[in-house]
Amino acid sequence: MGTKHTFKSNRNVVYSNKYHVVWCVKYRRQVLSDDVSMRLKTIAAEVCTSLKVDLLEIEVMPDHYIYLLRLILNSVYIGWFAASRAAHQDS
Repeated sequence: MGTKHTFKSNRNVVYSNKYHVVWCVKYRRQVLSDDVSMRLKTIAAEVCTSLKVDLLEIEVMPDHYIYLLRLILNSVYIGWFAASRAAHQDS
């Protein structure tokens, strides 16, 4: 009650899509120290800025990190996620 909703729009749609993304370290190992945490936040901000995604919140725990993103899902983002996953699998 009293929650303020914010909406974005473009030429043909009004939307408010929020995505809660959780990334876990392999085997949930406790490796995300304060230094790594700061670097993850910096990288996340840079990537979100370049993709024109609103990074609403980020929380880094020792074994996982959580993003709250606001975006309109289209082929640009799907392609970027697929390419980054493929690059990770190749290494």
